[in-house]
Amino acid sequence: EDAAAALDRLAGQAVDSEAAEALADRFMYQDYYADQTSVSLAKDFGPQFAVAVGSLAPGSWQGPVESGFGWHLVYIDSVIPGRVPAFDEVEGEVKTAWLGVQKEIGWQKAYKEMRARYTLRIPVPVDDAALAESRAAPPAADLPLQEQEAAL
Repeated sequence: EDAAAALDRLAGQAVDSEAAEALADRFMYQDYYADQTSVSLAKDFGPQFAVAVGSLAPGSWQGPVESGFGWHLVYIDSVIPGRVPAFDEVEGEVKTAWLGVQKEIGWQKAYKEMRARYTLRIPVPVDDAALAESRAAPPAADLPLQEQEAAL
């Protein structure tokens, strides 16, 4: 049965009605998703699904709405608008986050100070021909003064 016909049959039915269960196709995940944010819906069903569901009014069967799994009829129980929490509700989380940032700043400062005390010298790789040539040349100390200066 197509989704539009199923939607017509569900008009006025409650979310937990037997008619809804009888019309539904088997789904590999759960049938009921309570207290979902748009972020969690997007994660589970895709961003287009979350946007579409976010525009639906609560209290009736609606759809069809497409997801990566196919087409769905959805029933929105209620919509709880987002809000900015009072500081005392999130004070512990803010403090933990701030302390984490301060700790990271301290570690970065310590690493910078330690690196400043050391000089890193990376030897330049020498090819085999240059290495053989340097071994064949006499040590600079054995050369006359002019040749020593040129060798250096």
